[in-house]
Amino acid sequence: MYAKQPPPPGESLHICCTPGHILSAGLGREDGLYPTWVVIMLAVILIVTIIVDILGNLLVIVSVFKNKNLRKAGNAFVVSLAIADLLVAFYPYPLVLIAIFHDGWVMGHLHCQVSGFLMGISVIGSIFNITGIAINRYCYICHSLKYDKLFSGANTMCYVGLVWALTLLAIVPNLFVESLQYDPRVYSCTFAQSVSALYTIAVVVIHFFLPITIVSYCYLRIWVLVIQVRRRVKPDTQPKVKSHDFWNFLTMFMVFVLFAVCWAPLNFIGFTVAVQPTLGSLIPEWLFTASYFLAYFNSCLNAVVYGAMNHNFRKEYKRIILTVLQLTDGRRKKKSKFPTTPSLKNNLFSD
Repeated sequence: MYAKQPPPPGESLHICCTPGHILSAGLGREDGLYPTWVVIMLAVILIVTIIVDILGNLLVIVSVFKNKNLRKAGNAFVVSLAIADLLVAFYPYPLVLIAIFHDGWVMGHLHCQVSGFLMGISVIGSIFNITGIAINRYCYICHSLKYDKLFSGANTMCYVGLVWALTLLAIVPNLFVESLQYDPRVYSCTFAQSVSALYTIAVVVIHFFLPITIVSYCYLRIWVLVIQVRRRVKPDTQPKVKSHDFWNFLTMFMVFVLFAVCWAPLNFIGFTVAVQPTLGSLIPEWLFTASYFLAYFNSCLNAVVYGAMNHNFRKEYKRIILTVLQLTDGRRKKKSKFPTTPSLKNNLFSD
C-alpha cells in the first residue's frame, strides 16, 4: 500500500495517470532493470492470486451461510474479511495485470484513483477485521461467561459495521492529500509516502502497528490460558479450552501470522524511509517490489488456511465443489441427450 519513493526527477507520477497516456518510465523492461522473466513472474503471481482469491473467498462466504456449524458470531468477521480480500481481486488486481502487460498505466486517472482507493479499503479492512477476529476469540476463550452477551447477533453486526466505518474513515484522507498515485515499479496505483513523511508514519502506526499490537495482546493472553489449562494449573472454576475451540483459535492465529508476515516488509520499508528518507536509496529495488507482491499474495491465503486447518470449512468446501461438479456434469449429459441436427449435406447424399 505504500510507495517508497517517487520516480527519478523529471518523471511525474501525475503524467502517468492521465487518460490515454502509456507510461514507459520507472522500472520498464526497456531499461534493463526489469528483465522479461521478472515481468512474467509478477504476472503469473498476480494471476494465481486473483484466481485463488476469487474462488477461495467465495467458498468461504458460501460455506459460512450453508453450514450451520459455521454460522457463528465470530465467523461474521471471517465473511467480512473474505469480502475485503475479494475487493482487490475483482478490480485493482486486474488493472495491475493490465499495467504489467502494457508496461505502464493505460486505464486513465479515474481508474487509477478508484483502484488505489479500493486497494486501501481492502488492506485496512483486512487488518481491522483480523483485529475483530482476535478480540472475538479473546472474549470467547478468556471471558466465556460474558461472550454471549458481548457477541449477540445484533452486537456482532454492529461490530462488523464499525469495522467498515473505521476503514472508510481511515482511507478517506488519502483523497484530500492526493497520496494515491501510480508507481511504475509495482505497476500499481497506491499510497505514495513521498507526499508527507509525517502522514506516512501516522498511516503505518495506525493502520498496521497499532492493530498488530492489539491482536498480539489478544492471542498472547489466549496462549497463556491454553498453556495453563494444559498444565492443569488453573482451578476448575476457570474457563476450559475445548479441542475444537483450540483449533478454531489456531486457525485464526495462523491467518494473523500470515498477514503480518506478508505485510510487515512493505510497512517497515515505508516506515523506515519516512523516518529517514536518505535510507530510501539503500533499499534494493527488488526488495521493494517483492514486498508489494508478497502483500498482494496474502489476499488469497486465508481461504486455504481455513480449508487446511478447520474441519467444518474443509467439509463444506468438498460439498460445494462436488455439488458444482455434479451440476456441471448433469448439464453436459442433458445436452448430449439431444441429437444433433443432420447437416444439409448429409440429407442430400444420404441415399
